Amino acid sequence: MFQIASAFSAFFLASAVLGNPAGRLEGPASHQQQKLQDCLAVRGVPTTLNSSSDWSSLIAAFNLRLQYTPTAVTLPTTPQHVSDSVTCAIAAGVKVQPRSGGHSYGSYSLGGKDGSLMVDLQKFNSISLNKSTGIVAVGGGVRLGNLGVGIFQQGQRALPHGTFPGVGIGGHYTHGGFGYSSRRWGLALDTIVAMDVVLADGRYIHATSTSYPDIYYALRGAADSFGIVTTFHLQTQSAPSQVVSFSASFASALKSADTAANIVLKLQTFATSSSYMDRNTTLEVYMNVNGEFSIRGWYFGDRDYFSKTVFSAMLDGMPTPDNSTVQYRTWLDALEDIAEGEPLAEPLIGYNNHQTFYSKSVVTREAEPLTKTALESFFAYVIKKGLSATFPWNTFIALYGGKDSQINKPALADSAAYSHRDSLWVFQNIGSSPDFLPPFAPEIMNFVDGLNTALTSAQPDGDFLAYPNYLDPALTPAEAARLYYGDVTYNRLVKIKKAVDPKAVFWNPQAIGNAIL
Repeated sequence: MFQIASAFSAFFLASAVLGNPAGRLEGPASHQQQKLQDCLAVRGVPTTLNSSSDWSSLIAAFNLRLQYTPTAVTLPTTPQHVSDSVTCAIAAGVKVQPRSGGHSYGSYSLGGKDGSLMVDLQKFNSISLNKSTGIVAVGGGVRLGNLGVGIFQQGQRALPHGTFPGVGIGGHYTHGGFGYSSRRWGLALDTIVAMDVVLADGRYIHATSTSYPDIYYALRGAADSFGIVTTFHLQTQSAPSQVVSFSASFASALKSADTAANIVLKLQTFATSSSYMDRNTTLEVYMNVNGEFSIRGWYFGDRDYFSKTVFSAMLDGMPTPDNSTVQYRTWLDALEDIAEGEPLAEPLIGYNNHQTFYSKSVVTREAEPLTKTALESFFAYVIKKGLSATFPWNTFIALYGGKDSQINKPALADSAAYSHRDSLWVFQNIGSSPDFLPPFAPEIMNFVDGLNTALTSAQPDGDFLAYPNYLDPALTPAEAARLYYGDVTYNRLVKIKKAVDPKAVFWNPQAIGNAIL
């Protein structure tokens, strides 16, 4: 629900549909390409080139709206292969980006431009739980569904993370990582206790809060600009035997902007001030092109108490729901419920899910709660433009803050390059092509832009931000720097970048150092 693919039903695309990707290199290798290929060959790094039979499938973007063609793809099986990949790229003057799950909104795992070296981590897929410490060592190519199943089966453990099973751990865990248990346990990023990482000079280090603390700080918020994480070391939690899953539908209320706005305002008041609200409740508002308008989430605790007390207080003063549910779910069943039809266990090799979409986010502040004017403007736009749209769109409004949220825990504020510790709501607005395939009509992008603007323009003092994991490639480097990080965090990251990657080996269009604030 909170990661890109969760907005749509899965669409599996045979590689034959892709044909010849735009920009594919068919002719003789350039001097730069040949130098890279020769270096990789001498060092024995498993490499795929554009002449290989699996080339098209390996470089297929998850978001088919943005297809870039790397100059080569390495498929390392050891940290030394990763190090050699980086060293050879430096020697050839080629930029580098790692690919974990490949779900980058802007296809930055392909480089964000033609001609980069893509380091595909799909062979780094081990999951090993230390039952004594609860710390799990996870390969940099593991997908979230496999992670959730793996740690539960090995020791009845759990982690906070996004809902869509195909998302890779790499970008998700290093740029935030929100899920249904995050208000209780923090962001995915907050569980990282150490990382094994290859730096821009090819060094392979073990980064912790005390060993390479600046790199540890930078990786936890902006890893794509600083290194390639081959192994994550994550502090797990005991998985609950069951959670309470709840939902309430207000589709009939979506006919009135005033009524819909009041529902969210009452929910906001409950989240920020009710004595019944604490870290055990997570919730989101969901809408789509079919007119769905619902409140849903999880509660960690007793079902009867939640139903009679917490849920009742949450819905107090709202119109009577069209329907509602409150039920116990086992931990794995609960994860599967929110996986949008995808199986939790994903294939280790040959993942082949593709979509064609555009997404934007809005992060609101606890100090600046949403106003009635802003919400009325947003819902008026949804009613006027969204309900008659001829293409799929979805809006997720997730509660990050509110009373007792562990996401906004003050002690975490300076431990990572994540600047949104004062967030309240995070909006994700997504529009897709009608059949999830190219072409992509400009009207879809205009509609998504309009969803954002309808909210933010009506509350000019809202000091709104954007969420790094919902990467928006339409932002300039300066806009991305301000909205994702803010001046203080970004300037600190720039200093670290200059120290450890002065030649900008790890590059994408919004990489640290591309903006001047």
